[in-house]
Amino acid sequence: MRILITNDDGINAQGLKTLEGIANELAGQDGEVWVVAPAFEQSGVGHCISYTHPMMVSQMGERRFATEGSPADCVLVGLHDVMKDARPDVILSGINRGNNSAENTLYSGTIGAAIEGALQGITSIALSQYYGPENLNLDDPFEASAAHGADVVRRILAQVPDVQSDYLLLFNVNFPPVPAADVKGVQVARQGRRPDVYFGVEPHMSPSGRRFLWIKGGDQRVRPADGTDAAVNLDGYISVTPMRADLTADDEMERFAANL
Repeated sequence: MRILITNDDGINAQGLKTLEGIANELAGQDGEVWVVAPAFEQSGVGHCISYTHPMMVSQMGERRFATEGSPADCVLVGLHDVMKDARPDVILSGINRGNNSAENTLYSGTIGAAIEGALQGITSIALSQYYGPENLNLDDPFEASAAHGADVVRRILAQVPDVQSDYLLLFNVNFPPVPAADVKGVQVARQGRRPDVYFGVEPHMSPSGRRFLWIKGGDQRVRPADGTDAAVNLDGYISVTPMRADLTADDEMERFAANL
């Protein structure tokens, strides 16, 4: 198996090292693992691409490249430049430092890479590690991901249909905020919405007296509806959410068509 991996935390991120271990296990001795990741952290950039300016690509080692771009840019670099003569069988994005459950999904560069991979016709899986008091201070906060990641990816790949619609499936996987031994299993779950949790801004004054604003996230311990991704994560389960890049609200199409 030939695998392309990327992330949004940057090429030196601990989660990427964890994902490399998972990818090498999946690829096997006769497979290949290629890394194309941002040179610097790109968290929160979503599906952004560098459409209006060029980017530098630097080779850091065998099958290992850093780009001055977003995670979606990294997928484009991988497919159309460094792997143009031998496209990957699968794209893995992550493992993100922090969850990409619920509303976080919409901001995530980790998810953005998987969206681009699916749009390019490659089965793509985004993987993220929820943080919480039970795993934050472990020697390896990615312990649950490392222990269960390869098995989850294998199980997903075994279920990918041979024939799909124009918008291919992509998959959002979130590992719970617990040690590996405390993971209760895997649940397929819808994307949730944490009630009354929003991104906002927090003002700070610089030493020179200038006012700056930092983007600030909401409380990740707030529980969404039962059975949704973040809820099952907080209950100790790995969530798997099949997704497509088609944003159409199908449940509203008929009503709007009849009344507009």
